[in-house]
Amino acid sequence: MTLAHQDVVTTWHEPDPVPLRGTLIVLPGRGEVAEVYERFGRRLAAEAYRVHIVAAPSDSADRAHDQLLGLLEEANAETPRIVVGSDAGAAYAAHLAARSELREATALILAGLPTTYAAAPAGDWSEELDARTFCPTHRARISQAGVRRAALFTDLPAAWYDAGTPGRIALPVLGVHGREDSISPFEAARSWYASVPRAELVSIAGGPHDVLNDQTHRTVAASIVLFLERLRAGGDLTPIAVTERTPA
Repeated sequence: MTLAHQDVVTTWHEPDPVPLRGTLIVLPGRGEVAEVYERFGRRLAAEAYRVHIVAAPSDSADRAHDQLLGLLEEANAETPRIVVGSDAGAAYAAHLAARSELREATALILAGLPTTYAAAPAGDWSEELDARTFCPTHRARISQAGVRRAALFTDLPAAWYDAGTPGRIALPVLGVHGREDSISPFEAARSWYASVPRAELVSIAGGPHDVLNDQTHRTVAASIVLFLERLRAGGDLTPIAVTERTPA
C-alpha cells in the first residue's frame, strides 16, 4: 500500500504473484481522505483488483480529473478498468461518463449517489456520523483520519447535474445505495438509476450514506466482486452465480 498526501494517488496492490484481475479508481466523497478507504482497498486488492484512491472531486475537480484519466490510460487494458465513486465522487463520475470523458473505462460503480446538488440540512458532528455510517470501527476511523467536518452538508457543483445525465451514460453501471440514506434518499436514487440504459441497483437494508464502509461492508464488497467477475466474463454481464429456491 502507498499512503500519501492527496496530491499523490493512494494505491493498494494485488498480492504477488497473483495476476491482476482489474483496476478500480475511486473518487472519494465530500470531506474524505484516502485513509477512509483502507478497508475497502485492502479487501478488493486481496481479490487481485488494484485499487487507486484519487483526490476528492469536491475539493479539486481538476486534480481528480487529471489523476483519474491518467490512471485509466495507464491501467492494464486487458483487464476491466472501473471508475468507483462515493457521494460527490459518484456524482462526478456520472457527470464525466455522460460527457463521454471516460472512454478508457469499462464500467462505473456508484455508491451513495446524491441525486441533487443541493445539500441536506446541516447537522453537528454526531448527526454527520449517523448520516455517514453506523459502523463503530468506521466512525472511529473517520473521526481520526482527518475527514473534514460538515463537508457532507455542502452543496455540490450545479454543473455536475443535468436531467439528461443518466440517459447519456453508455457504460454499464452498478449502483449501491443504502435504504436508510438520509443524505440521498433511496427512492430518488432508484428513479435516477431507472433512467440509465445499462444499470443495476443493489439496495442495502438499513444502510446509511457511506455504504462502501458501513457495517455491511463485507456484503457490499461481495456484491461488487460479483459484478467485477461478470465484467471479466463478458460485456453482457451474464450472471455466474444463480440462486434458486428449492422445494421444502
